[in-house]
Amino acid sequence: MEKRWSIKPESDDETINHLSEVLNINRVLANLLVQRGVTNYDEAKAFFRPKLTDLHNPFLMKDMEEAVHRIVKAFDNRERILIYGDYDVDGTTSVALVYSFLSLHYNHIDYYIPNRYEEGYGISYKGIDYAADNGITLVIALDCGIKAVEKMEYAREKGIDFIICDHHTPGDVLPKAAACLDPKRPDCNYPDKNLSGCGVGFKLMQGFCRFKDYKESQLYDLIDLVAVSIASDIVPITGENRILAYYGLEKLNSNPGIGLSSIIKIAGMEGREITISDIVFKIGPRINAAGRIDAGSDAVDLLVSRDSGNAGLMSKDIDECNETRKDLDRSITIEAHDVIANNPELLNKKSTVLYNKDWHKGVIGIVASRLTEAFYRPTVILTESKGFATGSARSVEGFDLYKAIESCSDLLENFGGHMYAAGLTLKIENIPAFQERFEQYVEDNILPEQLIPQIEIDAHLHLKDITPKFYRILKQFRPFGPGNMKPVFASNRVFDYGTSKCVGKDRDHLKLEIIEEHSAAIKQGIAFSMGHVIDNIKSNKPFDVCYTVEENVYNGITTLQVMLKDIKFPYSE
Repeated sequence: MEKRWSIKPESDDETINHLSEVLNINRVLANLLVQRGVTNYDEAKAFFRPKLTDLHNPFLMKDMEEAVHRIVKAFDNRERILIYGDYDVDGTTSVALVYSFLSLHYNHIDYYIPNRYEEGYGISYKGIDYAADNGITLVIALDCGIKAVEKMEYAREKGIDFIICDHHTPGDVLPKAAACLDPKRPDCNYPDKNLSGCGVGFKLMQGFCRFKDYKESQLYDLIDLVAVSIASDIVPITGENRILAYYGLEKLNSNPGIGLSSIIKIAGMEGREITISDIVFKIGPRINAAGRIDAGSDAVDLLVSRDSGNAGLMSKDIDECNETRKDLDRSITIEAHDVIANNPELLNKKSTVLYNKDWHKGVIGIVASRLTEAFYRPTVILTESKGFATGSARSVEGFDLYKAIESCSDLLENFGGHMYAAGLTLKIENIPAFQERFEQYVEDNILPEQLIPQIEIDAHLHLKDITPKFYRILKQFRPFGPGNMKPVFASNRVFDYGTSKCVGKDRDHLKLEIIEEHSAAIKQGIAFSMGHVIDNIKSNKPFDVCYTVEENVYNGITTLQVMLKDIKFPYSE
């Protein structure tokens, strides 16, 4: 699929020059900083050297005082406390963090993860009944609950208080809970609106820690869980999330918790540096697989484990779940892809809404992501669960999926999510109407350019400027992720040095050596799945490339190479 290159305009010239001078860096790096809102030395220092002391006061969050006081009351009265969370990575890491921290100081505590297939997303009546049957009078709900208005009424009737810790967009009415912690509450003035669910749980524990005068080092010992949630839930890695991800990765690489350590081992990542990308593609999917294939509580059992032997056995089980998940994901994606590709009417729509009652509920979110990538348009994948159609939705760059689904709310039983990802449930008979209404909203509101995959390029760069010093500074921009993506560079009018070739089992990848005019600098590169352009590369004509800069370690020798994202051939001479 043809990709559109969007090159960011260069930032304010005077600010770039100033940063370049005071930090002794080149203009390209200074421009990258300005793009990220860094305009002076002090801001650069905070960006490059994040500090835990720069985290916001947790009591700036609305209802934090009420939440802390309610936990203190539970401690004082020896109440039974239940830690409740969603079955995905954010929910299970949230539960693991809060349970692990509180259990250091309190024994009357348990955790509960709803079953994806029996109870669905969020707080369930079955979960509330479990609490009532077990004498629990306080539930701390994590990564869910901000829309559970009716469930809170039910809990109150049973004498159960809830502290809700969520980061999703609230509805018009807040649940009547003992406290509702959510930085996205309209009446909450907390400075950072982008915390993960685990991040909100972390802030609650931070507030509780300070009120009780516990050692915060005990909480920071669990910060690797927060990093896993931030990466897996794809929240912006800016502000507090940057600090939490920075120190979480540091712990993940130096001294991870027993459960995470066992996942790292079974994923074959021992002995090398773990990045945000590794969490997204290797750690997160294994944690998620437990809730998709079996039970999310298995993931929490592993993450809170204090026995490396048991953790090793549990991580093997989760790894097997992940292999099952991959098989299901692959087969359903192929089936769904063929449904669209073989139907001209579906192929020409601006959106995708597919329903198949036999598709596995645990992987439809992944399938939605893959189809969004393949056809590049807002996508909803639905299956049947307990007599309803339930599904996951994914969006394309710049299009607000949540608003699109909200416009069809009268057809839905419930829905929730973000701009780019959402979940929904509706009556099966409402699917045709939803397909029609959703397509109409997308057609009326999406811009033509939003239906073309876009590569956002941070800056033009000469190949000769890719030096070890340049890369040393570039590495300090990490951790990369939403809001601070790995910089993408473009170099124009480059040539094949004469040694580029196709590689790989099917000869479908390119191994490149490229040069620029008037420069002796030769840069090695790799371009996956671009072997089909080898004739253009070898034609002696110039071409444009966009890429990221990476380290390549081979036989103990480290070199810099460019990882190509796209190649264009705009020159006819």
